[in-house]
Amino acid sequence: MNATETSPLALYVHWPFCVSKCPYCDFNSHVRDTVDQAAWRAALLQDMRYEAQLLPGRPLGSIFFGGGTPSLMPPATVAAIVAAAEVSWGFTPDIEITLEANPSSVEAARFADLAAAGVNRVSLGLQALDDQALKFLGRAHGVDEGLAALATAQANFARVSFDLIYARPDHRLAAWEAELARAIGFGTEHLSLYQLTIEPGTRFATEAAAGRLHIPDADTGADLFEATRAMTRAAGLPAYEISNHARPGAESRHNLTYWRYTDYAGIGPGAHGRRNGVATVRHKKPENWMSAINRNGNGAESETPLAPMMRQTEAMLMGLRLGEGVDLARIAALGNCAVDDVIDAAAAATLEREGLIARNGTRLRATDSGMPVLNAILAALIA
Repeated sequence: MNATETSPLALYVHWPFCVSKCPYCDFNSHVRDTVDQAAWRAALLQDMRYEAQLLPGRPLGSIFFGGGTPSLMPPATVAAIVAAAEVSWGFTPDIEITLEANPSSVEAARFADLAAAGVNRVSLGLQALDDQALKFLGRAHGVDEGLAALATAQANFARVSFDLIYARPDHRLAAWEAELARAIGFGTEHLSLYQLTIEPGTRFATEAAAGRLHIPDADTGADLFEATRAMTRAAGLPAYEISNHARPGAESRHNLTYWRYTDYAGIGPGAHGRRNGVATVRHKKPENWMSAINRNGNGAESETPLAPMMRQTEAMLMGLRLGEGVDLARIAALGNCAVDDVIDAAAAATLEREGLIARNGTRLRATDSGMPVLNAILAALIA
């Protein structure tokens, strides 16, 4: 049996709704003033039972509540899902139950009830410690409100993480170092620190093309990246993934499930999953998902067996994000091929000479110098 078959499972629960239009919600159709909570709770439980029947005999190591505004999910619904998940699968002794939350006073007021419902870790979307930056990013909260939510989270949960975005327009190294030092000072066990990327077709892309947005150039971005890793390492929060930093032992167990390419069940509108080599996708639109539940007993839009080569590629794409890298022998087993056939040997030799990757037996990882150019490394290795 391989690691995918023996490791603990993860459960992702997608709650799609925002109660009012907010910048965190990507789907206008998901905004709701009222939600039939009893019907939604029953549907989520049914979707979960379906997955449990297909993934028997392995305990859950993590549950993650994400989506639109999951911190506005009724605590009774959270408690019902946690209880039913334990009955269906059983829990590892140290199960991690995370809830994503926006740092608003409305949501922070629910933290105590969510902790009582079983949540033991919260991930806050602070995004920045600068009011002008938050306005640019389209966030509804200000710094003071965000930090008040952080304090409430720390008072209610043993494990707290928050995220920040750097390399914002006109972002200077000294300003980021001061902001990051302040963030580290709050004493959380985990930080997610993302470099701003400009995606085609977005408002940011339009503004940048018109010359109204001055994003730091590649050299400045590299300096910001290196400073981020140096400061977090010195503070005892080393990078364990390209954008995630934690005290040893405080890494996100749920996200490690994705990056280590092991099985996870995804339930709720728009949720994705990986189940025994099958890619699962739930209907994105809430009404379509609910109709599928009523019609089929599950909300799946598609369940697609992945070809061995696709599993191998996905495992490489996810695993090289980690500081620990990947085990080429395990990836070879996923792709039904020899270890020597997993990557382009000539490209790997060149990258290793350049100090961008390192190999130790069948273990391959990107070096600190390689992480900033990880996409190029991946493209060369799996060409």
